[in-house]
Amino acid sequence: MEKSKMGISAIALECLATKCRLNVIRMLKSSGHGHLGGALSAIDIVTALYFSEMNIDPNMPDKSDRDRFVLSAGHKCLAQYAVLAEKGFFDKQILDTYGHLNSVIPGHPNMQKLPGIEANTGALGHGLAIANGMAASAKLRKDKSRVFVVMGDGELPEGSNWEAAAQAAKFKLDNLILFVDYNGLQISGSVENVLNMQPVMAKFESFGWAAHEIDGHDVRQILDVLKKLPSEEGKPSIVFAKTIKAKGIPTQEGKTASHFWQPSGKELEQCEMILRAKLSYQEKICEAAS
Repeated sequence: MEKSKMGISAIALECLATKCRLNVIRMLKSSGHGHLGGALSAIDIVTALYFSEMNIDPNMPDKSDRDRFVLSAGHKCLAQYAVLAEKGFFDKQILDTYGHLNSVIPGHPNMQKLPGIEANTGALGHGLAIANGMAASAKLRKDKSRVFVVMGDGELPEGSNWEAAAQAAKFKLDNLILFVDYNGLQISGSVENVLNMQPVMAKFESFGWAAHEIDGHDVRQILDVLKKLPSEEGKPSIVFAKTIKAKGIPTQEGKTASHFWQPSGKELEQCEMILRAKLSYQEKICEAAS
């Protein structure tokens, strides 16, 4: 059975990703709305990073040699909260406070409120520059910390991203790994119609990055690319991940309207039923393979 370097199998990661999707639905039940589409396009990547790759410890979230995760597309925080809860960074009952006044899981990540959040994000285009500083700091300390970033395709036009891309290459930050969650849609429509930034990989390569392309919902491809990183010494890495907005919720997949969703109670019940049925099937496969 294929396993990550932390000993977790691909099917076990798929089960965890489904559990995390259920955590997202739980938060939507609490608030009645949220940025569903991007959260579910990125959640397989985020799950794989936290459960199979990153050197982190929920019991010591501030340990100095930890790997860092920066969610540049801060509005996708439902994905990070779901995974942090599943990983044990905080009690799952906190998920039921999403959308409430003074909740520690607000609409964008806040490092002052929740363990495991490394940076306040939400204003798009800031995450990669913040991550550069973290990666450079690790180099100066001579420790093995790595910095993982998830950026949305809709924030690619922000000029600060390209300044950060040039800097990361100049300072040879090969401990920096960027995942671009390319689901093709943003709040105002198709990313290529709003402002086409393709070819994305070629642009990063021209700055001096090592580039890879994967299916962002194929856990095996995610695990495989992580084994290859850093693929070139002295170069930061970009993983261009083709994804589907709202992946896992059939009625919302690939729809612009899922970017910020206000579902009915009945719709949420249907989502939960679909995901629980999928989880039951995955768990049977996982048990048979163990």
